[in-house]
Amino acid sequence: MFRRSDSSVSRLMIAAVAAATIAVGLSACSPTEPTEPAPTAADPSATPSAPSQTGPAYVADGSAADNLPLFSTVTAQVWSSESRSSGRAYIDALTSAGFDRAAMQVTQDTTTVGNPAESLQFSVRWGETECLVGQVGPSTGEPVTTVLPQLAEGRCLVGATRAIDW
Repeated sequence: MFRRSDSSVSRLMIAAVAAATIAVGLSACSPTEPTEPAPTAADPSATPSAPSQTGPAYVADGSAADNLPLFSTVTAQVWSSESRSSGRAYIDALTSAGFDRAAMQVTQDTTTVGNPAESLQFSVRWGETECLVGQVGPSTGEPVTTVLPQLAEGRCLVGATRAIDW
């Protein structure tokens, strides 16, 4: 008979709490006003425009939670464009919306063998303790955005990320 170790049970509980937190956060952060659809572009480096003035706005002195509606709107706009699988498109669109490029991280667009990534993550470090984090891709379904605590050394994403050097 196999028994799970206490650490396995703890990891399962942490994963369940994280999933529930994301689900609650997403249901509470839907924009109430319609936003303009993002333009499509054949060039993967082209980015959709920032949300219209009637939608969520960037709050420079606000909290990560104050800026989550804009972060979510920008993410949804890029996801609905032809550039949906380009990490650069998310970074450029978030920068256009007012977020600090120097505070961002993004994972690779492709796997180590050159296939499109099943999941793409990107983030914006907010202050000293929080991060706006987004995840998109075929394995994710619809875009997921949330506010999470920062990791060690001010990082938001676990593992290797790509340089934002464009």
